[in-house]
Amino acid sequence: MTSTTDTTTIEILPTEPTDTTETTAADASVAVRATQLSKRYGNLLAVNGLDLTVPRGSIFGLIGPNGAGKSTTFAMMSSLLLPTSGRIVVMGADPSRKPRTVRRRMGYMPDNLGVYDNLRVDEYLEFFAASYGIARTEWTDLVDGLLELVDLSVKRTAMVNSLSRGMKQRLSLARALVHDPELLVLDEPASGLDPRARVELRELLKTLNGMGKTIIISSHILSELEEMCTDVAIMEAGKLLAAGPPRQILERLGGARNVRVRFANGASEAFSVADDAEQSALLRRLVVEEGRDVVEFVEESGGLEQLFMSLTEGIVQ
Repeated sequence: MTSTTDTTTIEILPTEPTDTTETTAADASVAVRATQLSKRYGNLLAVNGLDLTVPRGSIFGLIGPNGAGKSTTFAMMSSLLLPTSGRIVVMGADPSRKPRTVRRRMGYMPDNLGVYDNLRVDEYLEFFAASYGIARTEWTDLVDGLLELVDLSVKRTAMVNSLSRGMKQRLSLARALVHDPELLVLDEPASGLDPRARVELRELLKTLNGMGKTIIISSHILSELEEMCTDVAIMEAGKLLAAGPPRQILERLGGARNVRVRFANGASEAFSVADDAEQSALLRRLVVEEGRDVVEFVEESGGLEQLFMSLTEGIVQ
């Protein structure tokens, strides 16, 4: 049995068992683990045998073109969709067997805003506080704190439909934080934001990560993911192409780094190095052995964009 919203088919899950935890010692360092996870819609295999591990405490970027399977993967993480095959464990619990346990530990911000236009901002957050069973006596302090965190305090009594897109995105993030989850899953949270709003969102996510929250985020703005992600996974056509810290992936694939060096006499030269050791040796050679006056030494590798293009254009099979 299914029910349909504007963008996502939500599958009705089985009754949750009475025991409330599956966490084992082996999972203590893992926020999400997918094992041969697949989701099929008729003839379309949206997610195809995905093996993925998200470390706790990380800011984890899930990257891929439209149709890669990112949103479907997020929907299975958040218990909105049942896998066709394979398994996923989120904060020690299986979403298909214990959806309420997962939802208590996870905050999910889908790619659609999901805000209610006919409510005030504070009423919107209070509605979700009530949905999570938070006592009414705690609502005022909770809403105050969340609005301060996302810089919407001055909009407390504004109608949701009066907010700009960037403000609605921040309100949606506040909603995902109402129950103080350990894990945040954010599907394209920067979509449609202006540059200033994107910078503010990025800094807010770094703050939340510093508070101990694991963050999984998808985005088409690779340069911004590169600035904050500790780990990434690249998907295409439902398959995982690579996962891990971006620099380690690039080095495994044999990708060279380009270093631009500017000298005191105004000259500028580009050098290619394979890893940290070669980069350090280059600087030492230029300064110590050759006695050249280096005034700027900057890595110019393509980073995530280079990595993404290399993998998705078929350079690496």
